[in-house]
Amino acid sequence: MSEYTLIIAAAAGISLLLFLVIRTKLHAFVALLLVSLFVGIATGMPLNEVVQSIQTGMGETLGFVAVVVGLGAMFGQMMEISGGAERLTRTLIKKFGPEKVPWALGVTGFLVGIPIFFDVGFIILIPIVYRLAKKTGRSLLHYAIPLFAGLSVAHSFIPPTPGPIIVANLIGADLGWVILFGTIAGIPAMIIAGPLFGKYIAKKIHVSIPNYMDTEEIEDDQELPSFGLIVTIILVPLVLILLNTFSTVIFPEGNIIRTICTFLGHPFVALLISTLLVFYLLGVKNGYSNQEIQAIASKSLEPAGMIILVTGAGGIFKQVLIDTGVGRVLADTMATSPLPPIFLAFLIASIIRIAQGSATVAMVTAASLMSPLTSTLGFEGPVLGLIVISIAAGATIASHVNDSGFWLINRYLGLDVKDTLRSWTVMETIGSLIAFSIVFIISWFIT
Repeated sequence: MSEYTLIIAAAAGISLLLFLVIRTKLHAFVALLLVSLFVGIATGMPLNEVVQSIQTGMGETLGFVAVVVGLGAMFGQMMEISGGAERLTRTLIKKFGPEKVPWALGVTGFLVGIPIFFDVGFIILIPIVYRLAKKTGRSLLHYAIPLFAGLSVAHSFIPPTPGPIIVANLIGADLGWVILFGTIAGIPAMIIAGPLFGKYIAKKIHVSIPNYMDTEEIEDDQELPSFGLIVTIILVPLVLILLNTFSTVIFPEGNIIRTICTFLGHPFVALLISTLLVFYLLGVKNGYSNQEIQAIASKSLEPAGMIILVTGAGGIFKQVLIDTGVGRVLADTMATSPLPPIFLAFLIASIIRIAQGSATVAMVTAASLMSPLTSTLGFEGPVLGLIVISIAAGATIASHVNDSGFWLINRYLGLDVKDTLRSWTVMETIGSLIAFSIVFIISWFIT
């Protein structure tokens, strides 16, 4: 089959995916599965090989993602139930002082967004925003935007949250580089899109607490775990994974230190250690029974299960693109493009995100399309880490009316559509562009 025909099949497949997700509202998992079948059949692939590609793509992807996302979900759920997020917020607000509360909320969101899903962290912490706005009389946006920016940036860029793990797995990036570049790009993005933009937009739009929202507060400070313990637990998996990455740079292969760091810093081991720590330190030590901890862990897998399935379908799409030869043709075409691969990754993810709204679908699709290119060009190490953050940045840009997160913010803050676009959408776009700009500049010195 000609290269021209393969490209048409790929373009038709992506168009079909967007149609199924946007117009028919078909679930992303089913849509990706159907599109993978379509591309395989349309390119003349034998039917038995299409089915084999589906099995291979699902198995290879979930062999990594299911373990990491599952453990990460349990870790975050225990952190939520124990009051860890509440403790971080209260302590940081006290440390920063009344005038710098937005900065404290930005940092809180950033730390909480690492182990906890965005929407969960949002729902846990939004009552604190209400109470601060009620106490000071300021616009809700003065406090909400910094918190949202911190949550969004960390959730999008820093493992063990699902987004960067999905992209890293699909293109073969080391999570240590993803954590490093996600942090380097994420902190400035959080600052500019959070406290700085929040201060500006709060002066333009005064938002009061919606009358249908409850602002009651847990008063007993002793119920919450210690600040130092929460920060330590969050840092454990990040430090272990980074040690693994840096040990491969510093020590030769076969070195005992490198071997130990590689084992302890593998995402499976690092997250297993962290999950066991939260079960004991935030569960058993706080009086939770084994049955209660088991129930918490089981509950955490409900949202994680759907993310795992969508990621597996993304792995199927990638595998079909490779097995049909479409991936090679796309890689050759993109390799001759005047645009740098990092910019291409950002652009593809941005277009898909704006078109259909879901950051997860944008990440999965963009990573599936970029995977053949990264393999063809022989990218490895830090370059792949930069591409992961570029895709993640593109997949978070311009959240608008086709994104469920847009309506979550709209309802909890009591905004109309116009003001949600002026605040939340602009905040997401600023964070996306700042993060991408940073990794793009870094790429000049690495590639």
